[in-house]
Amino acid sequence: MVRLDVRAEAAAFEADPDAALVGLTEPVLLDEWQAVADVLGAVARSVNGDPRPGRFLLTGSARAEIENTPWPGTGRLQRLVMFPMTLREQRRVMSKPFLEKLVAGAPLDLPPDLPDLRGYVEIALRGGFPRPALGLRSTQARAAWFESYVSDLLSHDVEQLEEPRTRRRDGLRLRRYFEAYALNSAGVCDHKTIYEAAQVTKRTAEAYERLLTRLYVVEHVPAWTGNRLKRLVQRPKRYVVDTALLGHLMRLGVDGVLRDGDALGRVLDTFVAAQLRPEIAASSDRPRLHHLRTKQGEHELDMVIEIDGFRVIGIEVKASAGPSRADAKHLAWLRDKIGDRFVAGVVFHTGSRSYALGERITAAPLACLWG
Repeated sequence: MVRLDVRAEAAAFEADPDAALVGLTEPVLLDEWQAVADVLGAVARSVNGDPRPGRFLLTGSARAEIENTPWPGTGRLQRLVMFPMTLREQRRVMSKPFLEKLVAGAPLDLPPDLPDLRGYVEIALRGGFPRPALGLRSTQARAAWFESYVSDLLSHDVEQLEEPRTRRRDGLRLRRYFEAYALNSAGVCDHKTIYEAAQVTKRTAEAYERLLTRLYVVEHVPAWTGNRLKRLVQRPKRYVVDTALLGHLMRLGVDGVLRDGDALGRVLDTFVAAQLRPEIAASSDRPRLHHLRTKQGEHELDMVIEIDGFRVIGIEVKASAGPSRADAKHLAWLRDKIGDRFVAGVVFHTGSRSYALGERITAAPLACLWG
């Protein structure tokens, strides 16, 4: 690995990046590649001469490709967004990913240590950022880390991505908007609800949302319908990408989440999305994450995953320990509506066992995500 944010390691690449690449043991990991602007061009030239895949791994910040233009990586680099760590990654589980098992009809394994509802909330509020999730034991230490992270994110990191007309932003208003966004994580509310709660204008809110999206801390999940064109005009579902960050912005700990039914639902839904998002990004089946809500609201699904533009998986997330067939009624409706396209439906819950809720529909503990 070459750390290009370390001056001693970057010196050769600043002087002659093409020569610096020669002789390195491959695969070569170039960390913080944007610190030496010319290194990407050198990689592109090397790949042009020797197009074997996997020779270089380039990691960098969210602002990297904004700062380095023109972009010489087209057709030469394969992108993979690095989301916060999943529980499978944190626990180094080597079994097949959850979605892969679900599509193959394989058993949904469980880990030996099954959490209860409080345990799930504790896990969710540790999140997937490596330092607080793996290195900080106390809630106070994690809270301090996230306060510093949010402060830096909304000042230093945002400054690198801001559009010229938003340069004079108010940091307090941006913080207020981010917190209002978090309070609606896993929701399908109108954007107006968020920006009015934050007391900012529509134009300002749209600029803020673009900034936070480009920093990969929030995400839009589009609506799913059988008619692809209709998806473009339906409301998206908005998420904060990490549940520990969500809890910090909501100013709720484990007890606070457990005492607030609305917050509990949002945390568990956001947690499931956070576990699935990296699987979706890395899958060769090209899945896409959606949500579903019919026009009149008769049917609603927390998540719909479309695979190869045809096959469909439906997901519901419940805080109960024993969901019934009634909790799967929207999954059954989707199954009956699209027929063979429906691969499987899952009702995630906080109990201890898996069981059938109907044809191709299973009630499964949340821990199946990392079993």
